[in-house]
Amino acid sequence: MADQPRTVLTTGANSGIGLATAIEVARRGFRSVGTVRSEEKGDVLAKAAAEAGVEVEPMMLDVTDADRCAEVVGGLDVYALVNNAGYGVTGAVEDVGDDEARQLLETMVVAPMRLARLVLPGMRDRGEGRIVNVSSIAGRATSPLAGWYAAAKHALEAVSDALRTEVAGAGVKVVLVEPGGFKTNIWEDFERDVAKREGSPFMPAYERSFQGQQFLERFMGEPAQVAKVIASVVEGRNPRARYLVGIDAQMMALTDQLTPTVIKDRVMRLVLGL
Repeated sequence: MADQPRTVLTTGANSGIGLATAIEVARRGFRSVGTVRSEEKGDVLAKAAAEAGVEVEPMMLDVTDADRCAEVVGGLDVYALVNNAGYGVTGAVEDVGDDEARQLLETMVVAPMRLARLVLPGMRDRGEGRIVNVSSIAGRATSPLAGWYAAAKHALEAVSDALRTEVAGAGVKVVLVEPGGFKTNIWEDFERDVAKREGSPFMPAYERSFQGQQFLERFMGEPAQVAKVIASVVEGRNPRARYLVGIDAQMMALTDQLTPTVIKDRVMRLVLGL
């Protein structure tokens, strides 16, 4: 029906940026569907939406399950896909094994593009659509002890750049949102990962990094700030290809662009004791 609200599918919608986005697009009049990986997380999403005075439909989905992805998308007429599901991995390249690296890339690169492939036929038929890929400042600038996380975000940005050009003629806009540091569960991932690296020669550097993150967290913004940017992309006529969100992200991007590599490397080594 022409008067039905357009559907926005947001992955990883039980916390952080995903939760804030699912609520924000519902607030703006879209049909908001948020994916979660358990009934418990679905309850968290439904409760948060009710408290915000909006309706969000929780849907069970592990984005690494290809069959379930097809099932979910097949039951929806998706106007906008927000690929947000993901997690942080802290670990020196020397400390991260093959399985851990593959799982990260499957979740944060392969899965978003799988979902994009699945929603694109409907968007082509409609002659319009939005695919919003939630990247990070790590998609532009790489830091020690987070090489695989940055690799996943760099890869997401590269494939998004290709996709954006490929589907522009079909009326589909592909947009990257690149947040800096915000108060999300990614910092819990940091603690979890550092605990797994016991015995690593990089443990002093992990401890320094963790202390730095704890200090910076008090200055971090709320996920709702990123959600408002994403919602504006979804409802805007001509969104840009990229949106850096947060003063820290803007500063890091500028510093990475202007500072010689040898100086960046030296500063990082001094800060982390490498």
